[in-house]
Amino acid sequence: MPPHPPPHPPRNPNPKDLARLLTEVATGRISASDALATLTAASFGVPPNAADAPAADRVTLDLDRQRRCGFPEVIYGDGKPAEMIAAIIRAQQDAGQPSFATRVAAAVAEQVRAQIPDVRFNPIARTLTAGISEPPLPTPLPTPLPSPLPSRSAAAADPDAAPIAHVAVVTAGSTDAPVAEEAIETLHWMGIPFRSFDDIGVAGPARLLAAVPHLRQAAAVVVIAGMEGALPAAVGGHLSVPVFAVPTSVGYGATLGGLTAMLGMLSSCASNVAVVNIDAGFKAAYLSGLVVRQLQRSP
Repeated sequence: MPPHPPPHPPRNPNPKDLARLLTEVATGRISASDALATLTAASFGVPPNAADAPAADRVTLDLDRQRRCGFPEVIYGDGKPAEMIAAIIRAQQDAGQPSFATRVAAAVAEQVRAQIPDVRFNPIARTLTAGISEPPLPTPLPTPLPSPLPSRSAAAADPDAAPIAHVAVVTAGSTDAPVAEEAIETLHWMGIPFRSFDDIGVAGPARLLAAVPHLRQAAAVVVIAGMEGALPAAVGGHLSVPVFAVPTSVGYGATLGGLTAMLGMLSSCASNVAVVNIDAGFKAAYLSGLVVRQLQRSP
């Protein structure tokens, strides 16, 4: 008599399910290898092979990442054809997951949108977002503060509102905007409130000093700077929260495409500054978003 096929794995196996599975192994109804496959699939919360189903040629999509890590798999768009990106987005949509793609060329984005019209493209950030319709809007500051800022939001502050856990995104110069936009789009995809403070580099110290009271209300700060990369240390010295520094490839020859800024940031004496890769707005935003998410979970 051939062995029975392995049972469909329970999404969260309980002792009764496990006892039944072990009994079936002991009686020879299923093999030990089939039982192992069932338990492995159950531990991931998906049926066998479902998380490994190809979404397109050369793509094996990790649909279980949202359960494990809190957010779905992000699509790195550089070098991927439109058909591949569209196939991944469709697979995520079928699984009920919002899609986010970075480093997408405008021509590729246009082709993806021709196939999936509800995808939103940010040409400055070079990002595609699906499953989230509205563009990102800054979170109003919860309390009135003394000085006006070069902030992207004109929303009035509510003096009676409780502080909102959010991320502050800071740029040293307007040329850093593409990296900042990538960070902002990442936070929006994650559902993390944010505020942005643009063009407040160290060459105009009064601009930074005016921003400090506002930055102190953030749960984490992303600081984006090219040139010599001095701004994150200057910001970090005023704050008691994590500062995620992003070196950018902005500047003349000796900046070495962002390497000078990165080395300067890595050498910072401000203890709360951590550094991500050059132009990696996504990574800094993702890390800072996790900080806010943990605070949102706290009682």
